[in-house]
Amino acid sequence: MRLTKNFNQVPTYVAYLLSCLSVLIIVVLAIRFGSVNIPVSTIFYAIVQEGLGIPMGGDISPAHVQIVLNVRLPRVLLTLFVGASLAIAGAAFQGLLRNPLADPFTLGVSSGSALGAVAVLFFQISFIGLWTLPLVSMVSGFLTLLAVIFFTRLIQRTLSNETVILTGIIMSAFLGAWLSLFVALSQEELRHVINWLMGSVGMRGWPYVGLIIPFFISGFVLLLLCRRELNAFMYGEETAQYLGVSVQKKKYMILGAATILTGSAVAVSGTIGFVGLVVPHMVRTVWGPNHGSLLPLSAIVGAGFLVLMDLVARTVAAPIELPIGVVTALIGSPIFAWMLYRQSAINKRGND
Repeated sequence: MRLTKNFNQVPTYVAYLLSCLSVLIIVVLAIRFGSVNIPVSTIFYAIVQEGLGIPMGGDISPAHVQIVLNVRLPRVLLTLFVGASLAIAGAAFQGLLRNPLADPFTLGVSSGSALGAVAVLFFQISFIGLWTLPLVSMVSGFLTLLAVIFFTRLIQRTLSNETVILTGIIMSAFLGAWLSLFVALSQEELRHVINWLMGSVGMRGWPYVGLIIPFFISGFVLLLLCRRELNAFMYGEETAQYLGVSVQKKKYMILGAATILTGSAVAVSGTIGFVGLVVPHMVRTVWGPNHGSLLPLSAIVGAGFLVLMDLVARTVAAPIELPIGVVTALIGSPIFAWMLYRQSAINKRGND
């Protein structure tokens, strides 16, 4: 409690500085350690001298250059964007719906995106090459979100937050059954589909980094433009309307931007849970609920968190690489349980 209060008193620029510094250290560790350990100086020369073409006089082996530039660096960058995308989407869903359990999974968006991506893998669809997977993944995520909103409207025209979440959970369970059906019908594709569903950022390379960047930028910018409206939504939709917020228009805009981020992340990495649920809670607890800083800090912390989880996934049981979705669930579940327990204890003390 005292630690949290102290962090809340820290200026915002210090929070950014600490977060960025932590992420930089994690990134260096992630590139340094693996099946072959690479010295930090070699990483520096490989990126600056060989990657950027700036002569530094370093003498490094071509094998190390290959590992750094074509294996670990693109993997780390892809993981950064996936972690940031999921964390921002979770922060936006939680802020909009004022519910700590809201995230891309509980709203069914992740399951919808996953179903579209698995369908592409299962039927081997490729009408626009490498872009087929993210496009279908995002479209299926959008369709799922529209289905959730449509069904919620049938029940309650005001689209109350509780009904949206309940409908999302129902939709997520329904789509999960279809995913299980695809796995049951898979034969030669079985291992590929299961591995993809458990989440992975391995063997993706630079093309996947290029795929996620435009979707990340567009979703992030849209949500940043809605940061004041997200702050207003924290006090309820009626209050937000009194404050001049166009509730329905902004709600669709925020849901759409969060779906872009979720769909593109799922398309390049499979289903990775708990990042969108845990990271915004951590950031909100330490540095407060203002979405002007909550969104970018969630992006930075989420990026570092997922890179750290990926480092654990590929080193803790080496030479076997664990699915990153399994690691995030194993570590994220106890963290989230502790946060709920801590919040409950604080509430009880406040009521006494």
